[in-house]
Amino acid sequence: MSQLLVEYPLTGSHAWDNPLARGADGVLRYGNLTPALTELLDLQVHAFGNREAVVEIGGPRLTYRELWLCASRIAGGLQEHGIGYGDRVAVHMPSGARWVQAFLGALLSGAVPVLVHDGLPEAVAERVIADSRADFVLGPKGAELPDGAAYIDDGAALGDLALLSYTSGTCTPKGVELTNENLLSAVRSVVAALDLPTDGLRNLVLLPLAHASGCVDQLLPTFAVGGTVVLTRDARGMAEAIAAERIDMVSATPRIFAGLLPELAELRAEGLCTEGIARISKAGHRAERAASPVAPVELAAELRGVFPAARQWSVWGATETSGIGLAVDDAEQADSSDAAAVLGFPFGGTELALWGPRATAGRGELLCRGPNVTPRYWNDPTTTAARFTGTWFHTGDQVTIDADGLVRRGAVPVE
Repeated sequence: MSQLLVEYPLTGSHAWDNPLARGADGVLRYGNLTPALTELLDLQVHAFGNREAVVEIGGPRLTYRELWLCASRIAGGLQEHGIGYGDRVAVHMPSGARWVQAFLGALLSGAVPVLVHDGLPEAVAERVIADSRADFVLGPKGAELPDGAAYIDDGAALGDLALLSYTSGTCTPKGVELTNENLLSAVRSVVAALDLPTDGLRNLVLLPLAHASGCVDQLLPTFAVGGTVVLTRDARGMAEAIAAERIDMVSATPRIFAGLLPELAELRAEGLCTEGIARISKAGHRAERAASPVAPVELAAELRGVFPAARQWSVWGATETSGIGLAVDDAEQADSSDAAAVLGFPFGGTELALWGPRATAGRGELLCRGPNVTPRYWNDPTTTAARFTGTWFHTGDQVTIDADGLVRRGAVPVE
């Protein structure tokens, strides 16, 4: 059978109404983005200089001004090592305030940060660093970060490469090129979709910062609204954070949340006040959802028992889509008979298509495009050619799409 491409334009109540315009390549794009991620962050530093930017439970607490100064000194130190515009700087260390300093330092130096998850087997991490052709490695544990006169390179443009993030769930991770436009578009989309406030959001981020879901979809949007990113490495630290840090949002993968359910139930039984939690973001791609030991509907119900006042969103994405693409308010699907199969509605500038012989019947491989979608894989034209049809990215997920644009994975055929 021949392969068909059937597009699904944004329609209905979930259509996007922010300032998007279709470019010459057919992709929807924001028309009022700052030229580069560093400029957006610089604006927030001046607006919220005395607010806490990052808090590590049991570790440093840094205001926006303090974080910016630390990062600019790291950038100056990198410059003294010969690192400049377009060079690759691998960030290979555990999540924490130091990771954030290193990541921002690489950005401010004009280099391209390469995210290397500290949980990777040593041989895989070495392959990632070698594949990225990193000019400098920030890490490992205990190693001193570069230090020099404060320096900020602000010459980047929207189309410039801003981040190299590697895919997860495979023994051979692939480098995904994300431009300033990709990152800024993803940030804009997440801020609007999750309705993030600008009055002092405090987001407890349990996602790995070396993944797009942690860095692009939580760290950067929180900074974009002048909020505080709170980081912890264990369940007891989470309890301390909720009790002492005025947390109003918690972000993790379904698997992380499922693993914390016993501790959360115990804390609730001990009288820990969780009514202040207003938002829960569950980020997960196909492999992540499959790895969770608790079904999505059951997990949502369990979390509702612990955080009764919180709205819960499930967000689907991939490294290639800057970690975003589909989202759904779990309350809208609580009574649905197939809620476990729901992936969500497109948001931001993400548009969908189906690929395959039954695409006209609403069933096939999910394709997506948007301002958040990578233009290519790093140094891998073969995979780029195989995973893209024009501007459409092949996700590999078999789904159905209904008339309202709701995407379900592996659902029954639509006749």
